[in-house]
Amino acid sequence: MDFMTDPMEIERRSMEIIKPHLAGLDLGEAEVKVYSRIIHAAGDVEYAPIIRIHPHAIAAAQEAMRKGRNIYTDVEMVRTGINKKKLAVFGGEVKCLIADDKVAAMAKAEGITRSMAAMRTFGKELDGSIVAIGNAPTALFEVLRMVEEENILPAAIVGIPVGFVGAADSKELLAKNTKVPYITVEGTKGGSPIAAAAINAMLYLL
Repeated sequence: MDFMTDPMEIERRSMEIIKPHLAGLDLGEAEVKVYSRIIHAAGDVEYAPIIRIHPHAIAAAQEAMRKGRNIYTDVEMVRTGINKKKLAVFGGEVKCLIADDKVAAMAKAEGITRSMAAMRTFGKELDGSIVAIGNAPTALFEVLRMVEEENILPAAIVGIPVGFVGAADSKELLAKNTKVPYITVEGTKGGSPIAAAAINAMLYLL
């Protein structure tokens, strides 16, 4: 069996396959890059019509990256998938507290998920930074509560949790918010690789 072995050629060909599925969506150049990376990470062109990017999301996230602001994630899988070396060029780090003992204790004491407790622990650190959620709808609900009730305003939220319980609802709420620009995917689809891909796409454009 013949198959491609050149990584650059594989990626180039992948983007060629994806391109027709973006036709007619009226996307800017940066949006095309983000859409393409998301679809490539998912291996699923059916993402094309359900990706939602706020008009200011890419510019806001990139400005935060340039300023060396951190990226805060809900789970280690998102943190691991983000190109930390590229982000470090600008002085930023990727942070996750899901495995922190104090966060686990808080979650147990308050009867909430660890990802919610992690976001509460980050607190004001989220102001002006980037939030990337790829697994836990509860983390996204919590960040949106903090936005509304505590006036904590991230520069941008990449909210793409996956699943059948709460994921679609949390992303719908994200898309309805009027305070923080966002990148999301409608419905139950998503996941840590998808959230990381959206972040990396914006990093690679810098």
